[in-house]
Amino acid sequence: MTATATRPEKPETGSSWLTDLSRAAAIPVGCAVVLIGLLSAWVASGGAGTIHRVHMQISAASIPARGYTASSAAAVHSAGLYLTIRNLTGQPDQLTAVTSPAARRIELTRRQTVGGPRTVVRELTVPAHGTLRLTPFGDDVILENPVPYETRASVPLVLTFRHTGKLAVDAAVSAPGSP
Repeated sequence: MTATATRPEKPETGSSWLTDLSRAAAIPVGCAVVLIGLLSAWVASGGAGTIHRVHMQISAASIPARGYTASSAAAVHSAGLYLTIRNLTGQPDQLTAVTSPAARRIELTRRQTVGGPRTVVRELTVPAHGTLRLTPFGDDVILENPVPYETRASVPLVLTFRHTGKLAVDAAVSAPGSP
């Protein structure tokens, strides 16, 4: 019987461990890149829901309590809003409607001069990077024959914009004649 001696293989030096590490990491890294791409597309398309860009900023939302006449206990049949809408985009947008459970009919109005007659309009423009202030003395939103709301802390509103879509806001009930 003859025995042959075999020499143990000499471990390779240099880059073999680096090559093995690269091969082992390639699939997880590739999956991570694809996943990040898909998540980015989902967020950018609005699919993430709570993660979105803010287009409009609504502030100073209030509705004064209606006044009553001294000679009769009849309530005023309309209510105007105080509302400041700031457009944070570079594109003008239009307020096209306002809805609320407090009134079946809500009109957008414009006054050309202070104290002048109101004109019902289809939309009110919020300029690009600008502000639209709604008050009973200028451009306004009028709730016609609203339900009694004076005992509430606020009145819910949904503002509809041509480009931004719908935004919900609560208008605080304030003292008669005040914002």
